[in-house]
Amino acid sequence: MTGPAEAGLAGRVALVIGAGSIAPGIGIGRAICLALARDGAIVVAADREIAAAEETCAMVAEQGGQAETAEVDVLDDASVEALVADVIERHGRIDILHCNVGLGKSGPSDGTTADDWRRISDANLTSLHVAAQAAIPAMREQGRGVITVTSSIAAIRYPGFPHLAYGATKAAASHFATALAVELAPDNIRVNSIVAGLIDTPRIGVTLAKSYGDRDEKQMRAARDASCPMGRMGSAWDIAEAAAFLASDRAGYITGTSLVVDGGLSATVRQPAEI
Repeated sequence: MTGPAEAGLAGRVALVIGAGSIAPGIGIGRAICLALARDGAIVVAADREIAAAEETCAMVAEQGGQAETAEVDVLDDASVEALVADVIERHGRIDILHCNVGLGKSGPSDGTTADDWRRISDANLTSLHVAAQAAIPAMREQGRGVITVTSSIAAIRYPGFPHLAYGATKAAASHFATALAVELAPDNIRVNSIVAGLIDTPRIGVTLAKSYGDRDEKQMRAARDASCPMGRMGSAWDIAEAAAFLASDRAGYITGTSLVVDGGLSATVRQPAEI
């Protein structure tokens, strides 16, 4: 009989793509970096906005963890490939790849142009393939690896406001993880997605301000809280704890799974009454 798996990530190299925050505070990518570093991983915090990634690294350092900053443009295949190659060259390995990119355009779908759709798809989906294919050879050589994708409740149900391109590409991202997991299982490379529910992050005040009609931000947050069976949105830490678990040996037999972290939202059948 085997004993319990190790909980820690000491000595493992984790690349988090989408590690900054669009506004002051703790977004999902930032929380993931902090959680992985807390468990001992050497974190490479990559983001298009280098200042945001640097702020994440500073927070990791404050808690005594190890982190490095990297700049990446997920809409540029060469940029993504170069990022992964640089991590492998400098560290000799890559143990964890977490893709936390989430680009969208809320509002009625007739306001989303074909160019918008391609850009959102390239960010949320194509970049996953490019990053994974760049990392897989090294993971195969070292005999293990973890790839995790941040997906969304919008991938499996209507989130309460129009978000078609985002939801469609996140649904594809979840299936990407499932299909790739089966392909890579013989190589001891695990691939999973996290289906994040309505999460209270700095981003929602910036990107969703006009998605709830004429409500102000306080009313919008109240509506989102009321939509959740637990009576509140989740926090970035709820997603980060799931990410740290899936990256660890505690999840050593979990692959091809979409882990739903949504406070029960996906179990509901309708939106609540107007707030």
